[in-house]
Amino acid sequence: MLSRVGDSTYWMGRYIERAENNARLLDVNVQMLLDFESRRDETERQFWGPILSTLEDTELFNELHGQFTAAAVLDYVTFEPRNPNSISSCINYARENARAVRDQISSEMWEQINALWLYFRDGSAARDFRANSHEFYDKVTYASQRFQGVTDATMTHGEAWRFVQAGKFIERADSTTRILDLKYHILLPSGEQVGGNVDVSQWTSLLRSCSGMEAYLKIRKGDVTPWGVAEFLISHDEFPRSIRFCVDRLDEVLHDIASAGEGRFRNEPERLSGLLRSQLDYATIDEVFRKGLHEYLDGIQEQLIELDIAFLRTYCAY
Repeated sequence: MLSRVGDSTYWMGRYIERAENNARLLDVNVQMLLDFESRRDETERQFWGPILSTLEDTELFNELHGQFTAAAVLDYVTFEPRNPNSISSCINYARENARAVRDQISSEMWEQINALWLYFRDGSAARDFRANSHEFYDKVTYASQRFQGVTDATMTHGEAWRFVQAGKFIERADSTTRILDLKYHILLPSGEQVGGNVDVSQWTSLLRSCSGMEAYLKIRKGDVTPWGVAEFLISHDEFPRSIRFCVDRLDEVLHDIASAGEGRFRNEPERLSGLLRSQLDYATIDEVFRKGLHEYLDGIQEQLIELDIAFLRTYCAY
């Protein structure tokens, strides 16, 4: 497969997943604010600043917006064309990459991604957002999920499909670390105890943002605790949005791309994914909290960035 084809399919998978993850991140923050109607002493910057921090977009936001408001942050992360990580920009980039490899993907995939692009382009997205932001973000999430489902159901599971999966899982793992870190490290209210009523409400919202509430309750039997949620989203090997699940699938895909057998690696991306996978296999939640959840998640993010760079240098440098 040509390097440019691998590059386009990889980024198509990443950008569609990023659009969904950003929609989840914004929606959970909007929903969390509804739980704190009485906390009027909190400023908008205290609630929305962490969103920009976790997406690493604070500097560009300050350049484009002179005033910091909730409306400005929502517009910036959702629709701003000059923000390369906005939902609108991600969908546009995903479509451009899909168009570049039109002969490699199915017609159904193209129809799904083109319909989502048109939804933003013709103004329907902006109207739905103004009418009900929660339902709007749900539409974006479901559109991304439809694309992923159509991809698995209609695309030949060959090399190009594996590049899509690599992009999807590396982006999803990174997003889960950011959502989890956003809640634990930044959004814990001042003076609030970990495990208090407000804290439990926020952890519940976080689970919903990852579509993990039902799965979590089946395992933990209704016991919502910070360490329980953290362990579930980091280490559970069967939940599709947990970090461990994503890294496991990524490692398998990289082995398939390189045609390497189980337990062996032929290049740097495989070595890095195997190293990260082994760390997640043997880490305990007690060790994670002793080290510090923020520091632990920061370390995973750095490893994912290193893995992304190695992948692009190995397969997509053309």
